[in-house]
Amino acid sequence: MTFLAVARLGRYNAAGEALGVNHSTVSRRIRALEKAMGGRVLSRTPAGWEVTSLGRQAMQAAEQVEGALASLERNSNGVEMKGVVRVAAPDAFSTEFAAPALSLLQAEHPGLSVELISATQRVRQNRSGVDLEVVVGKPSVHKATALHLMDYALGLYATAEYLDRYGEPKSIAELADHRINFYIESALQIDDLDRATEELPQCRRGIDSTSVFAHVAATEAGAGIGLLPTFLAEQRSGLLRLLAEDYCHPLSYWVVIRQEAMRSPVVAAALRTLQSLA
Repeated sequence: MTFLAVARLGRYNAAGEALGVNHSTVSRRIRALEKAMGGRVLSRTPAGWEVTSLGRQAMQAAEQVEGALASLERNSNGVEMKGVVRVAAPDAFSTEFAAPALSLLQAEHPGLSVELISATQRVRQNRSGVDLEVVVGKPSVHKATALHLMDYALGLYATAEYLDRYGEPKSIAELADHRINFYIESALQIDDLDRATEELPQCRRGIDSTSVFAHVAATEAGAGIGLLPTFLAEQRSGLLRLLAEDYCHPLSYWVVIRQEAMRSPVVAAALRTLQSLA
C-alpha cells in the first residue's frame, strides 16, 4: 500500500502524509519491496517517481488488495466505497464541473476522498500521480483509454466600459487595435488552444496567464478583450459577447484513464460521475 501511494502521488513526502508516516518510513518500505521483488519498482523523473515495468506488476497486486478491502465495506445501500481518487483537470473544468459533481459522489460515499489537481497541459504518457486526467482536445495515448466528456467553445468578450473607452470592433480585422487576454504563448502546451488565435489578426497582448480565471478577471477589469470559455463568460453579467457570428472556436474535454486505474472501484465511480456531465 505504501508503494501504491507513491506510484499515485509521485512523491515520497506526499505518500507519507497520506499514510500518516514519515519520509524515511516510506523509503524503507519501498527498499524492502524492491529487495523482495529483486529489482526497481520506481524510477526518478523530473516530474516525480514513476512506475517501472516491474513496478506495474506490484501495482496489479496492490490494487487487487485495495479493491478487495473496499468491497468489504458495506452499508444498507450496498457497497460503501473508501479511498482516494486523484483527478488532474484544467482550472475551469475542475471548478465548474468536477468539484460539484464529485461532491455529490462523496456525499453518497463519506469514505471517499477526492484530490483535484489544476493542470492545463498535454496528457502525460507515464503519469502515475493521478487516476483520471482531463485534457483539452482529443489526446493520443498509449496503454490508456481516452473518453470524450463534453464540448465547449471560446468566444470574445469585453466590458461595456472597455468598449466605451476603446471602441467596439466591428470585424475580426479590427481586433488588431485591441489587447487580447489569453494564455502565455510560450507556456501554452495545448495545440487546440494554441490554434484559437490563428483566426485572429496580430493583436497586442493584454494580461496573459496560465490561469483561465485570470483571463476572466483581467477582462472584467478592462485590461482588454478576453478569449474566454463561453460557459464561464456567460455567467458574468458584466461581460458582453463580441463578434459571435464571426468567431467561435470549438473545443472539447477528454478524460484519460490508464489500464491499472480502471480496476479501482473508486476510480470507476469517479469516471462514471464525470461522464454523466455530458
